[in-house]
Amino acid sequence: NLGILWSQRDEIETAQTYLESAEALYNQYMKEDGNPPLDPSEHFMAEEEKLTDQERSKRFEKAYTHTLYYLAQVYQHLDMIEKAAQYCHTTLKRQLEYCGYYPVEWARNAATLSQYYLSKECFMEARHCLAAASVIFSQAGQVPSAEDYETEPDQQDLPERKAEIARCWIKYCLNLLQSARKLLEDNIGELDPDRQLELKAQRKKEEDEKEKGRKKAVLFGTSDICDSVLAMEEKVSSVYPLDFQEAREVFLVGQNYVQEAKEFFQVDGYVTDHIEIVQDHSALFKVLAFFEEDYERRCKMHKRRIDMLEPIYTDLNPQYYLLIRRQLQCELADTYYEMMDLKVAIGNRLEKLDSHTVKKINSLAQFAIKYYELFLDSLRNPDKVFPEKLEEDVLRPAMVAKFHIARLYGKLITSDSKKQLENMQTSLEYYTFLVDYCEKYPDAVPAIETELELSKEMVNLLPASMERLRAKVSSFV
Repeated sequence: NLGILWSQRDEIETAQTYLESAEALYNQYMKEDGNPPLDPSEHFMAEEEKLTDQERSKRFEKAYTHTLYYLAQVYQHLDMIEKAAQYCHTTLKRQLEYCGYYPVEWARNAATLSQYYLSKECFMEARHCLAAASVIFSQAGQVPSAEDYETEPDQQDLPERKAEIARCWIKYCLNLLQSARKLLEDNIGELDPDRQLELKAQRKKEEDEKEKGRKKAVLFGTSDICDSVLAMEEKVSSVYPLDFQEAREVFLVGQNYVQEAKEFFQVDGYVTDHIEIVQDHSALFKVLAFFEEDYERRCKMHKRRIDMLEPIYTDLNPQYYLLIRRQLQCELADTYYEMMDLKVAIGNRLEKLDSHTVKKINSLAQFAIKYYELFLDSLRNPDKVFPEKLEEDVLRPAMVAKFHIARLYGKLITSDSKKQLENMQTSLEYYTFLVDYCEKYPDAVPAIETELELSKEMVNLLPASMERLRAKVSSFV
């Protein structure tokens, strides 16, 4: 009780001392005696009213669970995140064992804990927490609750809580796919087939042993709950997907939870939540496209991203949603850029570029330029002047936008030599901006080293190419 009192007064370290000594006392008593002690209320009861051993044990264990519950919070306050997660997990386990929980609150805490495991790339543990959260949440309103944990939220909160758990599932699917992508990427961000084969062979050997050992440590609940949780877990893998088929299965689970989360978090009333969910949906498509070998189908996936992001972007008021609009500008520009690259790769396989492909490449490049320019314009001051020195949080995105615009102007296809010279000139100006900026502000270099190297190269090469083209043009005149 003193631990709880001090924690409520924000004297976290004092609370820690009392709660840890309460925990030590419990461990020592269980080791030396083990029989349930008298409950404080029994000192004032007649002999015949005294509690049964079973009731005493229940109250004693509940007090200990309560101690762990507060210790988890204390450790979180002190930024001892790993310890906080460990205590949170133990508390949740004990609440189930001793039937001392409110389903909605328990499910919410378990879903929150899953996000900690995600940050550590412990996907099996994260999935177990989420599966347990979904199972226990479904008991809301059916289970007699504990008397003294946090008061259960009103029933009208249920749709929101359900949507919150769905959002945690989306993050799970997205993180699992993105971590798999990191493992499988080659140095230019494409899927490395040799690495894929190597990881598949390795997985066969390791998986069974690892799962057996780790499972014991984290399982929640009594046997009937365990069966439901296991059934829930079987709907989605916790091992890295290594090919398109496996990735698609994880993607589809994530996509179902996107629909579930959007049912509650609608644009009217929940603008930022709704947009975040749509951005996660877009990110799911992006990472699935990485596993797709067919360029045309990959292009279609990126088109789906454009179709979900553009309408949202158009409807957002720049006065209130400047930061979100910037995020969307960059994402839309990057997506068009990626589609243009794919169309160029498809075009390179043709013997001769047909006019339809040329038109498509140019159109995608121009859309990408448009959104990069919109992003850069959003950084200008009210007098429309671009900042001389960029803020740290926009430095990399702004420089990458300049770099990509330079590259995009170089990709535009035209048979008009005069137009080609104009595009090369524009391209050169953007590359030069990058080089000049980094000379003036050397502390910007670490943020854009790769882009800077390539820009320097282009600043050296482009004038000569332009000279050759000019000579060619004048010889025709």
